[in-house]
Amino acid sequence: ALANTAWAFACTACATSDQVSVILESVVKSNSWLQDTELSQLYQFKLYARIEHPHSCSTRPQFEARLRDAFVYQSARPSQLQRDVSDALTELGWIHEFEHVTEEGLSLDMAQLSSRCAVEVDGPSHYLKDAEAGQFVENGGTRLKTRLLQGLGWTVARVPFYEWKSLKSEGERRRFLEAKLAGCT
Repeated sequence: ALANTAWAFACTACATSDQVSVILESVVKSNSWLQDTELSQLYQFKLYARIEHPHSCSTRPQFEARLRDAFVYQSARPSQLQRDVSDALTELGWIHEFEHVTEEGLSLDMAQLSSRCAVEVDGPSHYLKDAEAGQFVENGGTRLKTRLLQGLGWTVARVPFYEWKSLKSEGERRRFLEAKLAGCT
């Protein structure tokens, strides 16, 4: 429960520095029974704390390595949609690395290292559906990843599955991607 609560605090960005310190202290005391999923959530919380609460308490390097290892262990499985977007970016002349993993262990669908621009292709699992408005809303994990990447100096361009699927021609996809990449330098 502690790992899930810590991750929820990170997703919502609502923890104070004091709360971050208390959570990190609790995690260090009770870490022996944690499973990989919980360690992965705690690693994301630790990154959140480092970026958004840099004066919060630290953890032992060995424990941080254990957290990172659990997080990175979850291997990426690129979708056909990711491959299609990557191919379209290549056709645009946007040189990138497919499935790049940052020094911190964050997996990027596509990354242009020279400009620190990431393109994230978001399938249905990245969204919740607002029942009243009928619109897709990014879920907490997706929002957290964007904040973490931005805090680490990355520009993030998101390609939502429903927007990509609505594009009927190569020209529409080209213009769509050019607009998404406009924020990258």
